[in-house]
Amino acid sequence: MRLRAVEMGEGAPLVLLHGLFGQAQNFASVQRMLAARRRVIALDLRNHGQSPHEEAMDYPAMAADVAETLAALGPGPVDLLGHSMGGKVAMTLALKEPALVSRLVVADIAPVGYPPAFRAYAEAMRALPLRPGLTRREADAALAAAVPSAGVRGFLLQNLDLNADPPAWRIGLGAIAEALPAIEAAPPLPEGARFEGPTLVLAGEASDYIRHEHRPLFRALFPAARFGTVKGAGHWLHAEKPEGFVAALLAFLG
Repeated sequence: MRLRAVEMGEGAPLVLLHGLFGQAQNFASVQRMLAARRRVIALDLRNHGQSPHEEAMDYPAMAADVAETLAALGPGPVDLLGHSMGGKVAMTLALKEPALVSRLVVADIAPVGYPPAFRAYAEAMRALPLRPGLTRREADAALAAAVPSAGVRGFLLQNLDLNADPPAWRIGLGAIAEALPAIEAAPPLPEGARFEGPTLVLAGEASDYIRHEHRPLFRALFPAARFGTVKGAGHWLHAEKPEGFVAALLAFLG
């Protein structure tokens, strides 16, 4: 699948992969900062943003989408950054197609399974009555019981097109909801796979997605891994602390 790409800047290519229910636009401020010195390519993963929708949605398929898109864009080996679900996609691609990746950045995710924290969100989104005249305030209120955080509700509602008649989800919500068990799970990796290139594992200081006990697994898969933290950031570290996030990236990427 050819994915929608948002490009800024010139120079060595840096590719950005968003997380679950996200889109390329989530990296907008970070992308502008980095574009002063790099060709920065933010992708909408399948069933997200403006990329095509498809029922199949697992990590090998998503990694293959990225590989196909990079082949079409022609940047050669890239520095690859993935956040959350996008981090699992990035790790999968680096381990399956290491020649495509020069350096790898994994933002606040480990190659392990996680509890089903997003299933209630998906169910609430699917239950939202998409009637003509629906307002953002009404949609926000409808999600509040399942999604207590106003910030997370706003993040989810960026995917709702209220200008459509009737309103509609831009994303492949049904496919995403059905794929959540695979998305939550550890990515299936080839036995013995290793990515030898430089790797940065970057955690949010206030997030528990990356734990100390994950480090041996990271080192087994990515022998050159180094670990960093963005101070004051939670799981959405690039949105919460963009300056600290970019500073950590530039210290690693040069």
